[in-house]
Amino acid sequence: MAASIFELPSGAFRFEMGLRRGDAAFFRNTPADDSLLAERVRWLDTESARYAVALPGSEELLEEAASLARSLNPGLVGSASDPAALGKAWAPDFLLLSPKTTGPFLLRAGCVCFPSHWDLGEKIGCPMAEIHAPVPTLNESLGRQIDAFLTALRPGMAWERWNWGLAATPERNDHPARGLPRLAADATIDQVWLRAEHQAFLRLPQTGAVLFGIRLLIEPLGEIVREPRAAERLAQLLETMPEAVARYKGVGQARAALIAELRRASK
Repeated sequence: MAASIFELPSGAFRFEMGLRRGDAAFFRNTPADDSLLAERVRWLDTESARYAVALPGSEELLEEAASLARSLNPGLVGSASDPAALGKAWAPDFLLLSPKTTGPFLLRAGCVCFPSHWDLGEKIGCPMAEIHAPVPTLNESLGRQIDAFLTALRPGMAWERWNWGLAATPERNDHPARGLPRLAADATIDQVWLRAEHQAFLRLPQTGAVLFGIRLLIEPLGEIVREPRAAERLAQLLETMPEAVARYKGVGQARAALIAELRRASK
């Protein structure tokens, strides 16, 4: 396969947890994050309320998340109780989840400048099942596993996973309000980008909140599928993806054309 830190899943399409042991280093800034942080600052300076949201009473969660960020990134600045200020200094998009008292985990605060076509403001305060409700069959497939995983997560142990999709643009910020183009029926491989989310989960020891981090990988699909095995894997994933899921992921119209092109590339 093409050199990448992400590898397409093998076999038929399915929703799966795909968890593996991770490391808190996921939340450490690197020199490669400089351009990403500069773009995040631009979005937060112009439309902060769209990309950074916190429920009343979430200050303690934000303070603990900021403390972790500073421990991993000496010299990092940003108000502990302001998700926008923290987001300007911290490379991963982040969400904070915790039960209000007991019961399901709720999305309490976050800063997401590079969403994959979803709106943080619509999700804030919602339990996981409601957050995932628009994704066809996801709750039925993984809802109980997600709840059990979050409940069992213990401090000091990070877990990571990947989620992937296809996009008609290499833009990082695919907020629905921007109206970026979606994949059309005549899309070709060279007009498509792989959009992969590297996700990490870490339980904060004091508040018990779950910190959910997202780092985005965007690569030209044409580069990925130069390797025939990658082309074959993606063709199979698209062929076996339920129609409702394909529409939700924005690949419904382009699917037939892409599968045909991928099959040729896989030979």
